[in-house]
Amino acid sequence: MELELSEEHREIQRTVREFCEEHVKAYARRWDETAEFPLSTVRALGELGFMGLNVPEQYGGAGLGAVGSAVVIEEVARYDGSLALTVASHNGLGTGHLLRFGSEELRRRYLPDLASGRKLAAWALTEPGSGSDAAGLRTTAVRRGNSWVLNGAKMFITQGTQGDVFVVLALTTPEKRQKGITAFVVEKGARGFTQQALKGKLGMRSSDTAALHLEDVVVPDAQRVGEVDHGFLDTLRVLDRGRIGIGALAVGLARGAFEESRTYARERRAFGRPIAEFQAIAFMLADMATETDAARLLVQRAGALADAGAPFTLEAAMAKLFASEVASRATSRAIQIHGGYGYTRDYPVERYFRDAKLCEIGEGTSEVQRMVIGREVLR
Repeated sequence: MELELSEEHREIQRTVREFCEEHVKAYARRWDETAEFPLSTVRALGELGFMGLNVPEQYGGAGLGAVGSAVVIEEVARYDGSLALTVASHNGLGTGHLLRFGSEELRRRYLPDLASGRKLAAWALTEPGSGSDAAGLRTTAVRRGNSWVLNGAKMFITQGTQGDVFVVLALTTPEKRQKGITAFVVEKGARGFTQQALKGKLGMRSSDTAALHLEDVVVPDAQRVGEVDHGFLDTLRVLDRGRIGIGALAVGLARGAFEESRTYARERRAFGRPIAEFQAIAFMLADMATETDAARLLVQRAGALADAGAPFTLEAAMAKLFASEVASRATSRAIQIHGGYGYTRDYPVERYFRDAKLCEIGEGTSEVQRMVIGREVLR
């Protein structure tokens, strides 16, 4: 079993870290405060190949696989959770669904622009009345000749206004419920398709989130992704891979909280000495370091299984569950170590604390992960 990254992955890690030190670190606070989507930075990541992490080279991607993708997402998240969420969702959800289940025609039409970052992908599953109960969606697609007519609404869609290519899940055979769902590509600007930005989020504020509305949106059958009524089963497989990405994002936030707290504890003095010398502080740092390493190993195990073509549903759920809860604990401890300063925006741990909570909600809540894990271990 390999417990260390390969030299290729270490080189990727160094590249992302250098990029973030120069192009992200000094700007993340402003992006958060203004809820500004950093489009030019996203485009620059695309030029480096990081918006096509899993896309094969034949379509213009980097072809890194799940472990390589996790390395990239963790490094970005260490500096900015919102930007990491953009990278993770674009690669793992919208682009990932097209890559795995789209026809060759759809892959050739969309993947090169998505892999380069010239266009952004979004994935539309969640609705106002269906979150964890994903199979309870109500958006419909009715066949009309060689086309489909889509009607419905989607909620909390990442890249919802910035996206160009949307993979939309809809009921094609309503009486079959989850066995009657199909995926379609809807392009930005399609008649009857509108987006409304959602503002005022607790965290991940510079990640673009929107509500979508579809009113008699006509989509050719050629833009169907996968088999009719097979969309929900495909969705479960997409989510498995997406959970590895969110796990890596959570590890990045936890690591950022630890590194910022270690630096602060060495510099901050109380009672005549650095607070790092006090056992209470050292023990918190010890817990943060231990749990972050454990979370990373879970994420990399799930990624290694995915890259090997082995089953990884259980391992992805474990990684996502543990890493997201580690991120919440680590960022809370970081605020405690920083004291009153941690409660202000003068230090990034306040932002990490707010960003971490989404990792326990998005792409399956912690409760859903425990349901998945329980089901798998009881088989």
